Amino acid sequence: MNRRDVVFAPEARADVLALYEWISAKAGPETALAYIGRIERYLNGFDLASERGRARDDIRTGLRVIGFERRVTIAFTVSDQTVTILRLFYGGQNWEEDV
Repeated sequence: MNRRDVVFAPEARADVLALYEWISAKAGPETALAYIGRIERYLNGFDLASERGRARDDIRTGLRVIGFERRVTIAFTVSDQTVTILRLFYGGQNWEEDV
């Protein structure tokens, strides 16, 4: 099985920070930190069996999407050596236009 590096695009890092801030304001920093930790552990697990989720070449060539805990849609691409996390969309955000 091919192991790949998992990297976050700047937009994905900004999405994580915005999600942390939103959850922190609603439920407190401990809850936000725990949720972000779960997301990051999940995404770092993409180093193996990287080609998961659903292919969405109709939106962008090589794009894959997958959900996380029913609330976050994750957009990413996979190359021979790297999984690039492009964006994270929380709740009902219109992700198809922003990838």
